[in-house]
Amino acid sequence: MHFLQLAACNLQLSTMIEIKNVSKSFGDIQILKGVSAVMETGKTNLIIGISGSGKTVLQKCMVGLFEVDEGEILFDGNNLPAMPEEERKQLRQQIGMLFQGSALFDSMTVERNVKFPLDMFTKWDHKKKIDRVNEVLERVNLKDTNKKFPAEVSGGMKKRVGIARAIVLNPKYLFCDEPNSGLDPQTSMVIDLLIKEITKEYNMTTVINSHDMNSVMEIGQTILYLYQGEKEWVGNNKEIIFSKNQKLNEFIFASEFLRDAKDMRMLEEKGIIDNDRNMEEVMKDPETHLLMGDNEKRESHPDRDDEK
Repeated sequence: MHFLQLAACNLQLSTMIEIKNVSKSFGDIQILKGVSAVMETGKTNLIIGISGSGKTVLQKCMVGLFEVDEGEILFDGNNLPAMPEEERKQLRQQIGMLFQGSALFDSMTVERNVKFPLDMFTKWDHKKKIDRVNEVLERVNLKDTNKKFPAEVSGGMKKRVGIARAIVLNPKYLFCDEPNSGLDPQTSMVIDLLIKEITKEYNMTTVINSHDMNSVMEIGQTILYLYQGEKEWVGNNKEIIFSKNQKLNEFIFASEFLRDAKDMRMLEEKGIIDNDRNMEEVMKDPETHLLMGDNEKRESHPDRDDEK
């Protein structure tokens, strides 16, 4: 048992991404200012912030599209900025990418789009490639769509094709840039849950840039909030409810509706109201339905301070 626990620990450490004091400028404009963070294995790690906060630049630095000015980006303890080109090529084969617009080839069928990384990076025979394509298409609930073209499928289906292509090489790391962009709320939730499930199944380190507050609240197992190029707050989707960080709260809970929703979620987490409540019944008889006396029976969630 001890050996298995040690092996599991080593596996987790070996697929973790650690960012140390990363800075990046373009000319005289500094975009990232000494950002440090850990992207955990088997979890959906979200990077959030207003436009221009540096989250896209940070993700591009993490996949090697931009070179950092200072700092380290560690994959399996190996520093990406210091890697020779051959090692970078090997690392890229362990990285899956889901692009904002899915970035499918319009002239290729779904099958050929998903098979493209296998053609680029493997020497498998045709049958083995098609078997793998069918396997990942079935995993994202797109069985029997092989011969369709991107123009023949919906926006949500295109995203799922993009996910299938991103995981076809069985990557250690998955990077997603605004995976819900352009999708309706219900389809967005489907994509969120699919990414979360696949992350756990494949034990990947998944990094997601997002503006979608539903994503933050539903799948934000680790959340990094950037403000003007600096790490302003880090936590998870439970802790964010109780955060006292003013900048974070102004960003996440910008509208009166969202502030009211936060207050209700805080009451649920504190055990003051029942998560399965019927609001019409609560309004008729508030004293009966408020669970003030049951606080000690429920798990408490202490307020998180506003430390970075």
